[in-house]
Amino acid sequence: MVLYEIRKNAYYDSVTLMLISKEIKALDGVTEVLVGMATELNKELAGNLSLGSETLDELSPNDFFIAADVENSEVMDLVVETVNTLLTQKKANTDSVYRPVTIKAALEMVPDANMAVVSVAGQYAEDEVDRLLDENIHVMLFSDNVSVAAEKRLKEKAVEKGLLMMGPDCGTAIINGIPLAFANVVSRGPIGIIGASGTGTQEVSTLIDQLGSGCSQVIGTGGRDLKSEIGGLMMLQSMDALIADPETKVIVLISKPPSPEVAEKILKKVKETDKPVVVDFIGGDLTMIRNSGAVPCLTLEDTAYKAVALANGKAPEDFLGFELSDAEIDALVKTSVAKLKPEQKFLRGLYTGGTLADEAMKLLGPSMGAIYSNIPLQPEYMMDNLDVKGKHTCLDLGEDQFTVGRPHPMIDPSTRTERMLKDIDDTVAVALLDVVIGYGSHENPAGEVAQAIQTLNKTLKNEVIYVASITGTSKDPQDMAASKADLESVGVIVMPSNAQAVRLTGKLMAEIG
Repeated sequence: MVLYEIRKNAYYDSVTLMLISKEIKALDGVTEVLVGMATELNKELAGNLSLGSETLDELSPNDFFIAADVENSEVMDLVVETVNTLLTQKKANTDSVYRPVTIKAALEMVPDANMAVVSVAGQYAEDEVDRLLDENIHVMLFSDNVSVAAEKRLKEKAVEKGLLMMGPDCGTAIINGIPLAFANVVSRGPIGIIGASGTGTQEVSTLIDQLGSGCSQVIGTGGRDLKSEIGGLMMLQSMDALIADPETKVIVLISKPPSPEVAEKILKKVKETDKPVVVDFIGGDLTMIRNSGAVPCLTLEDTAYKAVALANGKAPEDFLGFELSDAEIDALVKTSVAKLKPEQKFLRGLYTGGTLADEAMKLLGPSMGAIYSNIPLQPEYMMDNLDVKGKHTCLDLGEDQFTVGRPHPMIDPSTRTERMLKDIDDTVAVALLDVVIGYGSHENPAGEVAQAIQTLNKTLKNEVIYVASITGTSKDPQDMAASKADLESVGVIVMPSNAQAVRLTGKLMAEIG
């Protein structure tokens, strides 16, 4: 039976409610459950889960609901009691001080504030950012589902006022050493990063830290900033800021290939500074970058190596190898492949970071050919139905088809666990994974991967080769060394970067033939 608990005008954070839904579904006697605010998206999701009703349809986005398919009313009583307990725990953990409910009240409480992070439903975000810009507040707009027209208008307003408007859908930034949203604990240093890619920016910033240097600022732009409709407004604004910043000695630009006219604007500004500029337009035109006077890059890891070299006064060199010796890599490949059976032929890439998945396919594509994906390099390799049988695949699990009504897989790794248990079978030779730690991420994503592998080991006849990299630093709350130990405890080969993990995967697949 489907039963409901309705609370009018009771607001709770959406990510908190998504995580609570996951915990409630594990209760005995619960077939399906959705705990959420009555937004149109959640009402649609309830319908898709066979939990919809006229009762929910009449609610407003300010109303809270629990919809559950349960064995009986006693189980529903337990569901409501458990939700109340979890909400109380979350509130106790987070509400240690007064939380203002309006921008005006927040500014009265913190009158010297000059930056705000906005994370509200997309349809409300434009008005909130407008108010903040009117108050001369820099903005990081975490929300998505903001129109292109609204993004352009807000960014034009920010540029006119000399402010940052990072986003929408800006997932990472480190401003004056403070990590925002999904970000890592990175040492301060002379390298300033501007990124239109969240996990790509995290990969570069953490590798810079691991190489012994640090970042002055890490500025996100949002993924659409370098499209022709927006015109690179925030990357150009951020470049001006880093050019003027005395602490920034080297500037790094990270993005998927911009539209040609935007790339021309960006690279024209490169010529306006005598600071070294390192550019990774992932898979973009290297000659165009080189002709501007910037240093072109081949991978995210290569970007970090070149930025650190320049910061140390050295000439940048291409890094396309391994930290291990060629002999060690060859031995690792032969030992690993020797365990496989003849029917094991396929690759499964299961990524929580979209840019890391994209980099993997670009590095593997020339040698492996067709890699099917929900973010394919060529349209003919689009996986509309996510059927992985009989093909090489690489999925970005942070895309909409996996995140509607549930948290991003960096927050809740169960999305990847489900795909691992479904997609990795006795025909799979290599499973390629990323593990992203740091603020915003799950408390132990490596442990979740290890647990999934333990489950697979009990059901599969064949031994799969697992290859992974960890995006993070030794100072992150999850502890990078502990994360690596969790993975290695179940036989995962942990490489120092996504690029090295992908190159190793390429060698393994070539050996398999």
